[in-house]
Amino acid sequence: MENVSSFKTWAESAARLVAVAAGREPADLVLRNVKLVNVQSREVLEGWQVAVADGRFAYVGPDAAHCIGDGTEVVDGGGRFLIPGLCDGHMHIESGMLTPAEFARAVIPHGTTTMFTDPHEIANVMGLEGVRLMHNEALMQPVNIYTQMPSCAPSAPGLETTGFEISPQDVAEAMTWPGIIGLGEMMNFPGVINGDPQMLAEMAATMQAGKTVGGHYASPDRGPAFHAYAAGGPADDHEGTRESDAIDRVRQGMRSMLRLGSAWYDVESQITAVTEKGLDPRNFILCTDDCHSGTLVHEGHMNRVLRHAIACGCDPLVALQMCTVNTATHFGLERELGSIAPGRRADMILTSDLTALPIEVVYGRGVKLAENGDILVDCPHLDWPAKARGTVHLGKVLSAQDFEIEAPKGANSAHVKVIGVVENQAPTEALTAELPVVDGLVEGQGDVCQIALVDRHRATGGVGSGGVSGFGYNGPMAMASTVAHDSHHMIVVGTDRDNMAKAAMRLAEVGGGVTVFKDGQEIGLVELPIAGLMSDDHAPTVADKAQGIVKAMEACGCTLNNAYMQHSLLALVVIPSLRISDLGLVDVTTFQLTSLFVEGDA
Repeated sequence: MENVSSFKTWAESAARLVAVAAGREPADLVLRNVKLVNVQSREVLEGWQVAVADGRFAYVGPDAAHCIGDGTEVVDGGGRFLIPGLCDGHMHIESGMLTPAEFARAVIPHGTTTMFTDPHEIANVMGLEGVRLMHNEALMQPVNIYTQMPSCAPSAPGLETTGFEISPQDVAEAMTWPGIIGLGEMMNFPGVINGDPQMLAEMAATMQAGKTVGGHYASPDRGPAFHAYAAGGPADDHEGTRESDAIDRVRQGMRSMLRLGSAWYDVESQITAVTEKGLDPRNFILCTDDCHSGTLVHEGHMNRVLRHAIACGCDPLVALQMCTVNTATHFGLERELGSIAPGRRADMILTSDLTALPIEVVYGRGVKLAENGDILVDCPHLDWPAKARGTVHLGKVLSAQDFEIEAPKGANSAHVKVIGVVENQAPTEALTAELPVVDGLVEGQGDVCQIALVDRHRATGGVGSGGVSGFGYNGPMAMASTVAHDSHHMIVVGTDRDNMAKAAMRLAEVGGGVTVFKDGQEIGLVELPIAGLMSDDHAPTVADKAQGIVKAMEACGCTLNNAYMQHSLLALVVIPSLRISDLGLVDVTTFQLTSLFVEGDA
């Protein structure tokens, strides 16, 4: 972790910063001939210059000539805009199928220089040890990756079983680690509302450490429950999908995080709170939440979100504040990063257009990290232990019989509850369908196929089944993934039980990942050997394989945008309406387990 440990604090560098700004010592770097975008004052300062020393801004003003001396690198910005490095206020590195090092390598050329990450995916698989591994690799990178200690593993106690459970003692311990910035999204909002002692203890440990509590209120209820949740301590929320959601959160003193991930398109519907209703934009933050490797390689990261916000009618300078200084302020880091101002980390981007936002040169801590899409520095890897590479434990060889759904005795058809996938949104619908019964077994029909949740943590051989619609699959096929938010068992969706069994066993063979089988043959595979969640290969390679999964899903009849993300969230038992866990179907509107069969039919 030498990248961070060797980087001096503002206090440690203050004497030199003062000397450089006063002209008594030469700067390490001076940038001239730029249009400086000041996100503190929300203005463009023509012809201003910056001087950098010890990786921090020493001088920001109209003329840095007095800061130039022997050994100073002087860069002509070519009249381009100089903007702060971009910050992602809420994200999960594991969703990129990449380790922190490879995620950093993928996003640095897009201008992301700071990330606030919640590794609750690996926490569900490996517990505190997994969080520590993510935290340690994050601190090795040439950009700023802050870690939020996961709050909810399991995300909904009693409704799912995880590989490990996070305790208040774990949270208190993590708060002492150097890269921990706060508590990850508090997904167990019913626990907070009902005064659950563990949830309150986790938030108390965070607040007592002077750190930020992340929020996740995935309910449309704005009554006393919402107010009780806000009173518990969560300081932000990214689960809004409507303008009123953004407004209600800000009115409660929370920051409204507007997300554009690979499958979440929640900026356009909420940013009107600023662009039309005129709310104070400093309380709004842009984030990605979940971006897979294909999005990172082909579309971008925070630069993609920023462009989108501008395209939705947001003033470019206001949108830029939402992914720089607003984010830094929220996490108590306004004096450390997020703006081009004295003492802050010299994270900055040269771009020739504030709307199209080409990311032409990226600096992090005063070092040129990327230029014209090419990364120029190394992103060091942790030596991941064998324990992290062996996390798929099925307990037995699965066969087609393990995926059978027995119908009620004597039934010729079955009235079943079905998870309805909603394109580009995290919530699902709670549907029902009348399905045929053949030889005592429930069979899929039309758009309704089978979903199974396979236990991969405790080697029980357990398989729980249900119905799902919306993917459009046809013909004998199956798709399996060990990325199954948040418990990260194994989700298998298919039209044919034999294909489902083959897909499950294939993932056991490779140590985790995503696979698609069609007519008994594998037609797509992404190996994710680290915790069954991540590859330590480069992003373009992983993206190519992930694109192969997309093509394989299309070959099976699926036309949904980013359908893989929808697949991986079908076990997310904290977002309405209907989900599946290792314990059965979950009605997330009531936070209760529910029968597969509609009441009165079984």
